[in-house]
Amino acid sequence: MSVEMKDEYDVVVIGGGPSGAMAAKSAALGGASVLLIEKRQEIGTPVRCAEGVGKKDMDRFLDIGPHLISQNIRGATIFAPDGTALKLQANEGEIAGFVLERKVFDRAMVESAAKAGADVFTKATATGLIMEKDTVVGVKISRLGVDKEIRCKIVIGADGVESKVGRWAGLCSALKLRDIESGVQFMMTDIDIDPENIEFFMGNQYAPGGYVWIFPKGKDRANVGIGLLGNKVKDGGRPIDYLNEFVKKRFPDGKIAEINYGGIPVSGGLEKMYGKGIMLVGDAAQCTDPITGGGIKSGLWSGEFAGKVAADAVKSGDWSEKSLSKYQRDWEKLYGKYMRVNLVLKDYYVDMTDEEANKLAHELAKHDFTGVMEVPDLVKIISKVDKKLLLKLGAAYVGF
Repeated sequence: MSVEMKDEYDVVVIGGGPSGAMAAKSAALGGASVLLIEKRQEIGTPVRCAEGVGKKDMDRFLDIGPHLISQNIRGATIFAPDGTALKLQANEGEIAGFVLERKVFDRAMVESAAKAGADVFTKATATGLIMEKDTVVGVKISRLGVDKEIRCKIVIGADGVESKVGRWAGLCSALKLRDIESGVQFMMTDIDIDPENIEFFMGNQYAPGGYVWIFPKGKDRANVGIGLLGNKVKDGGRPIDYLNEFVKKRFPDGKIAEINYGGIPVSGGLEKMYGKGIMLVGDAAQCTDPITGGGIKSGLWSGEFAGKVAADAVKSGDWSEKSLSKYQRDWEKLYGKYMRVNLVLKDYYVDMTDEEANKLAHELAKHDFTGVMEVPDLVKIISKVDKKLLLKLGAAYVGF
């Protein structure tokens, strides 16, 4: 690790969120020399996330100790437009997931990348890519008023949903309005909640084409947010207007301690996440779950895959586009079918009327949801109740 930015690295990672940190760590562990840059002066802020994540596989990426966790989660309640409640619950004695302290978690991820050997610099902004013969061969960086060019073999873009890196490299990263959610979130305190239970509110009165969420961060504090699809934000119905209305009714005496805004890609992922000398990870590659909007775990997996492929490419001396295509194959093998199924489920839900949603909820309420805390398990139950969904899922559903 260096206290000064070198002129050349094997791999440069742009963006210090969990996906970028994981990519840097994975590449460094594979023997590559790695530079990780973050444009903000502090890792982990602002928090553009509800901070929830399932327990499964998380220990693979980091030791998830109590210092990283705000709250253990054992259940979730989904409210239909008419108030019908579907109660999902982990098996007795089990923890389904966590609400993280993202500011602490993100810093821990970057520290793990540094410990693996990556050089980390904050307040370092990528201003462009160095291109030769349509191939990315470096990054232009501005840091503390000084411009610098860094040569490298591979660039990994982890710069979020608004990814400039992808556009600079010629990878199609534009999102249709139907495939991006506009999100607003309050961190609230002095509110009455079940601290071990997440809540979701569906319906046009709450969030047309989206949902409102409550993710507990303790006995009287929670992330309370909303996500609306871009094509539903119209006629003056801004996400913050809907969220304010919800909060007034649900938590009239609650206090807002923090507010965050952000875009959430729900496209199911880029068709091509790599190019000549370039790979995109996390939100930059649109690796977010289309139905939940969650992207922490999928982003970590994308970062691990990209970092390993980058390190192997450097080691072999072949970092051609063909060599980097293994990254997409690894991603598709693990997440491809999951994303396709959830994209169908998202479109199915978005096109559903409140009346249809209520009818479905009434049927689903007859089922026992104990042990059902993962989306695939929920999808299987829904598809048994609504055969139209099963037909829409078609081949994508087989083996899900």
